[in-house]
Amino acid sequence: MSDKKILVIEDDADVRLGYQVVLKANNYATCFAADAMCAISEARKQQPDLIILDLGLPAGDGWIVLEKLQASTQLAVIPVIVVSGRQLPGNKALALRSGAKAFLQKPWDDEELLALIEQQVGRVPFPTAAR
Repeated sequence: MSDKKILVIEDDADVRLGYQVVLKANNYATCFAADAMCAISEARKQQPDLIILDLGLPAGDGWIVLEKLQASTQLAVIPVIVVSGRQLPGNKALALRSGAKAFLQKPWDDEELLALIEQQVGRVPFPTAAR
């Protein structure tokens, strides 16, 4: 498994599974938080290399999570990719101004997601035995 860990903050179990399949197939380690309340504590505990953040979360929304991540000196250095199904004008610009490194609209394209991850944390090579 990779030494690059991605924290996925997403409340929908099916969407979390989709992330897990794509990320694992591309040699990224994953951990998850299902709501805004657990997101910050999970980020502190896991110290991921990257965070994928949904905006529509229970127990507070993704905007609050992004604000709290940016307010923490320990967590502000972790790149965040915001992914949202909310089709509101200005979401992308607001996410980037709020500290996110990238914004993806749901449903996302796996190749686009992986390219954004690679821009932030680099490509993870597959172990020689897996080839």
